[in-house]
Amino acid sequence: TCISLQFILRLEKIANDAKKDSSFTITFKRYDGNDRPEPRPGKKPLPKPTTYMCLMRAQSKSKKISTIVRQEDVPTIMAMYSQFMKSKMDGLKRVKKVKSKAKATKA
Repeated sequence: TCISLQFILRLEKIANDAKKDSSFTITFKRYDGNDRPEPRPGKKPLPKPTTYMCLMRAQSKSKKISTIVRQEDVPTIMAMYSQFMKSKMDGLKRVKKVKSKAKATKA
């Protein structure tokens, strides 16, 4: 969880830098621990993992960070991530709903 906390702290720094003039993206991917491509036909296949992990990546402009989260640490990192998102969603503008004329005449 120490690595996860460091990732969230670096993510906050990227979000603060991106708040001024750019955007940032976060991706989640299932990770099986293999960092090599699938072998060619006839070669020995890669071993199947017993448990999968979660690969988290964040990118803003040229800054890229990533971390691998073990299966048992996923609930804690998701709690930290949701807290991060709640704190950084203050820049969104509320969209005003426009009533259509058809609905206005029926009411």
